Amino acid sequence: MAQMHIEILAAIGLSLSVLMTLAWIVQQRTGNSGWVDTIWTYSVGLVSAVAALWPLGGCLTTRQVIAAALVLLWSVRLGTHIAVRSRHIADDPRYASFAQEWGAAAPRRMFGLLQIQAWAAAPLAFAVFLAAHAPLSALRIQDYVGVAIALIAIAGEAAADEQLRRFKVDPAHAGQVCNVGLWRWSRHPNYFFEWLGWLAYPAIALSAAYPWGWASLAAPAIMYWLLVHVSGIPPLETQMLRSRGDRYRAYQAETSPFFPLPPQRKS
Repeated sequence: MAQMHIEILAAIGLSLSVLMTLAWIVQQRTGNSGWVDTIWTYSVGLVSAVAALWPLGGCLTTRQVIAAALVLLWSVRLGTHIAVRSRHIADDPRYASFAQEWGAAAPRRMFGLLQIQAWAAAPLAFAVFLAAHAPLSALRIQDYVGVAIALIAIAGEAAADEQLRRFKVDPAHAGQVCNVGLWRWSRHPNYFFEWLGWLAYPAIALSAAYPWGWASLAAPAIMYWLLVHVSGIPPLETQMLRSRGDRYRAYQAETSPFFPLPPQRKS
């Protein structure tokens, strides 16, 4: 059993590595690194769904179908949103900042970064696999809880993305900071709901009878680390401070960075 799980994890990692190599080629040829996140999202969804539906000697179970459906719904919604956004930009400001910092070494270092993203995503797809293949017969209450978490997260992230889109297209908001709707409660509500969605798979996988299910907790842990400390909030906030200055500093002082909380008003 342990060897099989390790082999599945390795296969997931290698698959994502190949797909992110494709993302690097697209980024190098187009000069638009926005396609990197599009391909990453579709890749994680595809590899996760294949892992969820992978036959392990028995009939396809309801839990496998649920896990695959949830991750595909997330992937198609988010990946399409990023793709539409990428069509209307010359480059992603976060990656563009990295490329400027790296100079002549940018192509090589971008390839390395995308490979890190590929292998960091392997535990995400592995969590979906663990949820799908939990050796339990009937669905339990926590399976329904997992479904509810995933659907709330997908809907919340979509709402945050749409609120930000509408704010940006309004000419009256040029140069301003989006602080409406969910963006009043969190500076990055889309990131919060993205992280929340990965809690769905531990909810489905965890069981006293399934020790491997505990490994699914790596998915929300890694996603939190990436979003809050690595490729999410830090470079985005650096870019926002550069482009919005004191307006964004005031927003930072009033608004929670990640978890939605009531705004803090200065006296």
